[in-house]
Amino acid sequence: VQLQASGGGLVQAGGSLRLSCVDSGRTFNRYRMGWFRQAPGKEREFVAGISRSGGGTYYTDSVKGRFTISRDNAKNTVYLQMNSLVPDDTAVYYCAATQSTGWFPSGMNYWGKGTLVTVSS
Repeated sequence: VQLQASGGGLVQAGGSLRLSCVDSGRTFNRYRMGWFRQAPGKEREFVAGISRSGGGTYYTDSVKGRFTISRDNAKNTVYLQMNSLVPDDTAVYYCAATQSTGWFPSGMNYWGKGTLVTVSS
């Protein structure tokens, strides 16, 4: 598994961004995929997760109704559509892969390099 995230940038509050994370390996569909974020001075936190098939999705409360995670196993890609962005969403966003249950950062098997999302007020 080799993950590469992209799609970050600067956006005004209320705007949208879509993050993508591509796995250049050949076992993408064996992993549950998650998005995490880390703001300056804060710990890395779970944002959204998706099951191997894409049939199950999970969100932290602060993004429910605003963010949507999806995956395309044919393209080895997981997405995070972020709408109605607020300044508190500013962080470096990371994608991660796991074969374990739960969505704790310590439980992720692989991490991609982060992509910075900055939301201006």
